[in-house]
Amino acid sequence: MFAIIQSGGRQYKVTEGQVVWVNTIQGALGTEVVLDEVLLVNNGEAVIVGKPNIDEAKVKAQLVAHGRDKKILVFKKKRRKGYHKAQGHRQNYTALKILSIEA
Repeated sequence: MFAIIQSGGRQYKVTEGQVVWVNTIQGALGTEVVLDEVLLVNNGEAVIVGKPNIDEAKVKAQLVAHGRDKKILVFKKKRRKGYHKAQGHRQNYTALKILSIEA
């Protein structure tokens, strides 16, 4: 059984017991969160597709860790003008352990 959820403007394919890194969700570690933006559920026999979300479906997850991703380099340059600018960025993430998928 798997589901496709939306969190922070991104879509993730999740299964029960999986740990997935999503954009930051505020909360203390060990807190249980309910993700109700479920776009698709596949239980092995049937596939349920939302328009755009499935109203009665939800995914329960537990906050496992907060962290930051690797640094990416943003470099801007305009040729023949002597302009260049380098800037770094590290995205904040939250690790979620998927506890259950309810459809």
